[in-house]
Amino acid sequence: MRLNRLTKLAAACAAAALALGACTADEGDAEELPGALPTPGGEISVAEAGVVDSFNPQSAAGNTDINRKLAYATHSGFNYVDNNLEIIPLEQFGTYEQVSEDPLTVKYTVNEGVAWSDGAPVGADDLMLAWAAASGWFDDELLSADGTPLSGTRYFDYAGSTQALALTGLPEIGDDNRSITLTYSRPYADWETAFGSLSDSSGISVPAHIVAQGAGLADEKALTELIRDTPGGDPLNPAPVNPELRAVAEYWNTAFDARTLPEDPALYLSNGPFIVSDINPGVSLTLVRNEDYAWGTGPDLDEITIRFLPDPAAQTAALKDGTVDIVSPQPDGSTLPDLEELEALGNVHLHRGNQLAYDHLDLTFDGVFASAGVREAFLKTVPRQAIVDATVQGLQPGEEPLDSQVFLIDQAGYGESAAGNGSSEFAEVDVAGARELLDGETPVIRVLYDRDNAYRAEAFRLIRESAAEAGFDVVDGGLPAGEWAAGLGSGSYDAAIFGWTASGVGVAGVPQIFATGAASNYNGFSSPEADELMARLVVETDTGRREELSAEIDRLIWEANYGLPLYQLPGLHASADTLEGVEYMPNSTGLWWNAWEWKILR
Repeated sequence: MRLNRLTKLAAACAAAALALGACTADEGDAEELPGALPTPGGEISVAEAGVVDSFNPQSAAGNTDINRKLAYATHSGFNYVDNNLEIIPLEQFGTYEQVSEDPLTVKYTVNEGVAWSDGAPVGADDLMLAWAAASGWFDDELLSADGTPLSGTRYFDYAGSTQALALTGLPEIGDDNRSITLTYSRPYADWETAFGSLSDSSGISVPAHIVAQGAGLADEKALTELIRDTPGGDPLNPAPVNPELRAVAEYWNTAFDARTLPEDPALYLSNGPFIVSDINPGVSLTLVRNEDYAWGTGPDLDEITIRFLPDPAAQTAALKDGTVDIVSPQPDGSTLPDLEELEALGNVHLHRGNQLAYDHLDLTFDGVFASAGVREAFLKTVPRQAIVDATVQGLQPGEEPLDSQVFLIDQAGYGESAAGNGSSEFAEVDVAGARELLDGETPVIRVLYDRDNAYRAEAFRLIRESAAEAGFDVVDGGLPAGEWAAGLGSGSYDAAIFGWTASGVGVAGVPQIFATGAASNYNGFSSPEADELMARLVVETDTGRREELSAEIDRLIWEANYGLPLYQLPGLHASADTLEGVEYMPNSTGLWWNAWEWKILR
């Protein structure tokens, strides 16, 4: 493990200050002082609060920030989003072009030579599998008005919204099996990130030849043939379950577990700058340079170890003693002063700003909360301002609760939507109003949250205390950092406290979370009116009209007593002064957005 030399030097200086009155670096230290040139190679360690548990972040079970960061470092795609929230094509990987506006037709071509780390080429078979998973093409599941499955089958548990690619027909394959062409039935404004993007859940997450093998098919050609020969699903006329397709989807959904390093390297293949080399369960994961990667900017670093440290104080201490080089702790009033002290010593660089992320309380729409009155009563007890004061207020003085389910505070449209969506009904705690709605009932509410996350643990404590005054019996359903996400949508809780992070481009995240039956709609919210508005939203090209539609959707979500947004999350990261190229990014990719540019100063 490479230690932070300036941290040790500063500590030695402090210890000797009384006796010597000063501290200077010797010539051996001088070559590593700020201003030194970056040198290729080397090893660093990065602290992250989450625990990696899946190599497939496109699946509903694997859709967490840390899993997406790992996929970002180990995969390639047709484009990515930079820290100015601009879409950057990756032309060394392949090309994508709009070949027609009417109908909207987009062609994706992988360059020759792009390969998985086992040597298998990346091509149309991989693109076809990614399209099949992200389009919902084969699903014929029929849902009731409240989102309950009535008949039919859902195959791939895709975490993102399928609304974009559901507008496309069966892709055409060309260019010696290196390209597919998608034709949309309607215009789609966010077509650039609808498919094949590295920065969200629409990329190529798993190799087709491995999925085919795992599902019992002959090879990836047989998988593509299965996709092309199987009719699209029709919920009004559901077909019997296709056993071959079911096996493919189940393998895609469940096979890529990352809690331990799989014995079969096929389950963690890379087609990006880094590749996984080791996992210490619950403790760390190690990435090494993918020596075969030649279709993008190759990384300078030889090795990155991700240490799973949910405790912000532990992250800061590790940065201070040099056992990690980059930290992304949950920012709070105690963490910031410690990092600012290190920055003042010249030991670290701070990276700060608002995140495109927010924490929220969601209520399920079944069980005890099947009653809109009970949902409303519970929400009336939530002390949102007290939660803000106890969490993010220390970093952002004057911060107020977030008053929108679809806009963040610093986004255009937030103010107007918040003023008219009904959020004012929950601006203050109303225990008397909650008691009146309960009329003597004492509902038991089990709340799921990440108990290793200090903000969410504090939010749970404050909610439990306030809700008890109205007669609710709130049960602690908190789970450790590596376990809570698997509980989402499991039916084991009544309410959940967690967070959403946006990519910063497009509106696909709205139906991903709120559309009836969507894989990331964990609480069963369903509104035909909102569904119709979301269907219009994803094809609307006018920015002003998009804001209007989003505001209408926002109002419907609040009227349903869906839950409560709590606060927009501030971003706080720090990197050792011995690193170059580390830059702030507000979306879920975080500092990893340009990991291939990280360098060690010697």
